[in-house]
Amino acid sequence: MSLVPDTSDNSALTQATRELDVILANAGVGVVFVKARTLVRCNQRYAEIYGFASPEAAVGRSSVELYENEQQARSLGRRAYPMLAAGETFRSEQLMRRQNGESFWAHLTGRLINPADPAAGSIWIVDDIHERRQADATLADLHAEQQLIFDHTMVGIVFLRDRRVTRCNRAFEQLFGFAPGELDGQSSRAWYLSDEDWQLAAERCYGPLSRGEAFHAEMVLGRKDGTPVWCEVRSKAIDAADLSRGSLWITQDITARKQAELELVQAKAQLEALVQQRTEQLSQTVAALEQKVAEQQAAEARAERLALFDGLTGLPNRHLLADRASQAIDIARRGDEPLAVLFLDLDHFKNVNDSLGHRIGDALLSQLALRLRGAVREQDTVARMGGDEFVLVLPLTDIAGAAHLATKLMALASAPFQVEQQELTVTPSMGIAMFPTDGDDFETLCKCADAAMYRAKKDGRNAYRFFTSEMQAQSARALLLENALRRAQERGQLSLHYQPQFVLEPNGQSRVTGAEALLRWQHPELGWVSPGEFIPVAESSGLILPIGEWVLNEALNQLRRWDDAGLPELSMAVNLSAVQFRHDDLPELVGRVLQDVGMPAERLELELTEGAAMDNPSMAITVMN
Repeated sequence: MSLVPDTSDNSALTQATRELDVILANAGVGVVFVKARTLVRCNQRYAEIYGFASPEAAVGRSSVELYENEQQARSLGRRAYPMLAAGETFRSEQLMRRQNGESFWAHLTGRLINPADPAAGSIWIVDDIHERRQADATLADLHAEQQLIFDHTMVGIVFLRDRRVTRCNRAFEQLFGFAPGELDGQSSRAWYLSDEDWQLAAERCYGPLSRGEAFHAEMVLGRKDGTPVWCEVRSKAIDAADLSRGSLWITQDITARKQAELELVQAKAQLEALVQQRTEQLSQTVAALEQKVAEQQAAEARAERLALFDGLTGLPNRHLLADRASQAIDIARRGDEPLAVLFLDLDHFKNVNDSLGHRIGDALLSQLALRLRGAVREQDTVARMGGDEFVLVLPLTDIAGAAHLATKLMALASAPFQVEQQELTVTPSMGIAMFPTDGDDFETLCKCADAAMYRAKKDGRNAYRFFTSEMQAQSARALLLENALRRAQERGQLSLHYQPQFVLEPNGQSRVTGAEALLRWQHPELGWVSPGEFIPVAESSGLILPIGEWVLNEALNQLRRWDDAGLPELSMAVNLSAVQFRHDDLPELVGRVLQDVGMPAERLELELTEGAAMDNPSMAITVMN
């Protein structure tokens, strides 16, 4: 049913009316014209929301019967009338009733057709928000349950972001002698006895948290009055891939236990002194002490091995690798001898873990480690860096020797692995860096080998590549662009170009409906830099966030200047990168800029690739909503 009067005497207006009818008939919200509390006209969606058989069936019905009762209808009228009479739009969430008697929550938006003549009626837009209200209530209940656990647990809990308190429970405040709310926003330095202790804690926990592991330690922390307190501390990153999102820390006072352990050690020392005084028990005491020493030595040996060797493969870990590599490079430098560093990474190894489980993947890595160790000389070092990455340090190895070994390792790693009942085949990608051509220290050689390995992957995987000057040039170019881009905005080197957007009218004429903002960079020395080159650099360096905010501000201000110049009302399209889209503050940023410029949200179009949205569909839906 049409919500506008017949205008058949004017063909252009008739066409516009028909288009409006189509829009209203297919609108996702209900639209109704009410006059003297009577439904005059409505669209199909309005009829569906209230359970009418058709829009025609709703005509002539009293609007009062759509409320829970007449008292609620009159209450809404008393709240709405002052705003409507003032020519303003009234909005409210109201419990309504369908034709079958079912109650539901609706969002109402109303406005008088003529504020000077309320009797002319009003237009109301209705949206069914019942499911959303129910979901909000469920979420509130869940939050309340979690808050009860948080507030009444017997251990101290604190959430940190950038090493500052975002939230903590009362047990945590009491543990360290702080008043309620006193720690809010404070640095975690507040409960450490010294700056050295605070920094050491950060160094100890960073590795496990960045790998997605839990950090567990016993530490001496300090109360507000400076009193030391022994604590058992457990921590986990909110998101191991993004440590900036913060971490959760659970802390328990173990001072009494530590005191008991100290007293036990003291008692043991007293007992040993007494035993030493008794000659008849001397032999038993010596034997006990020897056993204790042996156990301690074994424990120290195990600890030393865990500190220097990979627990899964038994290969040297990154710490021992760095030490051995530095020694080998020193020897090569003194003897003017060649040395090669080879970086090996399995192609698509994640698929093995995802499909068959980490147990199978770990077994495969252990077998690969045995093959690698059996393929090299005694003076060579094979180490596991973590995951499926291995590094080989090869003294007295020139380019030909490195190529020969790489070909041999390709065959070894590609041969089938028998793991339990599975026959698995994987392929390696390898990168090789040569001393001293590609670097004079292990860190540089390792980076070059890593870059060469990624070139092998880029070239199709299952191959090896030597580090080249081209790779070095690409790295240097990226660094040059990043440094220049950091000052490009403040130096006025960035600009927006606007590409018009057209719509083709039925009569064949085209009409400008909007523009797309295109970011351009002109450097005084580099000239025009392609977006395809500097946008990836901005994303990897984090500069895309301030640049993206500048683009949004500049584009909307240009749209405002066009409005002020009397141009027809246009829309503005702004491209978003995947990094911007994943940022938590994106909705708040867009809303703030729109408010600052005074621009309606419907005139801004945010464009992004399908890949950016599909990285995390649930997060994408939340951001778009």
